[in-house]
Amino acid sequence: MRHSFPVLALGVAVLTLAGCESAQQPVAPDTLVAIKAAAAPDMNAGAADPLWARARALTAPVADGANFGAKPGEKGDTKVTLKAAYTADTLYLLIQYADPTYSVRRGPYQKQADGSWKKLVDPANKGGDDNIYYEDKWAMIWPIDNSVKAWDKEGCAALCHLEQGKPYGNKYTSKEGEIADMWHAKGQRSVPFGLVDDQYADHTRYDPKASPNAGRKSDPGNPGGDYTAIPLANGKPQFMGRDGKAANRGGTYYVKRGDEVPFDDSKFQPGDEVASYIANPLQGDRADIRVAQTYANGQYTVVVSRKLVTGSKFDVQFKDLGARYGFGFAAFDNAQVRHATTDDPLYLVFAK
Repeated sequence: MRHSFPVLALGVAVLTLAGCESAQQPVAPDTLVAIKAAAAPDMNAGAADPLWARARALTAPVADGANFGAKPGEKGDTKVTLKAAYTADTLYLLIQYADPTYSVRRGPYQKQADGSWKKLVDPANKGGDDNIYYEDKWAMIWPIDNSVKAWDKEGCAALCHLEQGKPYGNKYTSKEGEIADMWHAKGQRSVPFGLVDDQYADHTRYDPKASPNAGRKSDPGNPGGDYTAIPLANGKPQFMGRDGKAANRGGTYYVKRGDEVPFDDSKFQPGDEVASYIANPLQGDRADIRVAQTYANGQYTVVVSRKLVTGSKFDVQFKDLGARYGFGFAAFDNAQVRHATTDDPLYLVFAK
């Protein structure tokens, strides 16, 4: 079975390349080379667009993620393969990685045998650490203006801090002025809208009340958040999707904002599952990154686009095409936070 989310309309043209031979020159094994393209690839074509056959692939191990092991729940590894291209104003990435399961059941409500409704939760979850009823995600992180001084030695680990009141630690930079752009693709919240959630990390330390997310923050644009919980009213979910389908019988595990209608319990039978949240479309600075994503045969294929220069202080700006830009990648298999990560720093450069 193939699952796909189409990208927002971008306009597609026949592709020709300029200077693609420079992508064939020897480069460091940690370096992704973006080839110059005269026109944008068809993002909905995935890896089949002719552009990607001409780009050099970078493959990196992604290690120690929940549910990537041989048995459900076990930690394990995968690999990510990336290709890159750019036009006069936009960067495009092709991302492919293996994931053993297509995970969409993000904390659904389930109808019980007695007709009551129950939210499904990971019994081992002590707060923000669900590894059973969650969505697949992936993320990238980019130090802005080379401000994360430890990046070249530590990569993503320069921003990761264990313990501190959380089961999987917190993310923040070491010093004021160090900031990193975070691209967070949420499979059942942002990707259905054709978007990656644009976030960032700064030096804010963890405090359970004042800053429970430490340095991890969202770019401006969605003051109400990217999703809104659907409460139980008189023991039943307050809203359902307009199509009235159970999520496990042809519906979805999210309800898009605007598609919510009052709940009709008569449409559902014991064992049916429905969404527990309304997904809000990202806006403004938070909606800078577009995505087309498919899952087939145990693999995600993702095409991402973002303007080279957005002008936001919370975004990495690819304005110097002669520079080298550090990045890291993480994959989440049905895991809220226990992601698999690239251990060593990776870098993006632009072919002339």
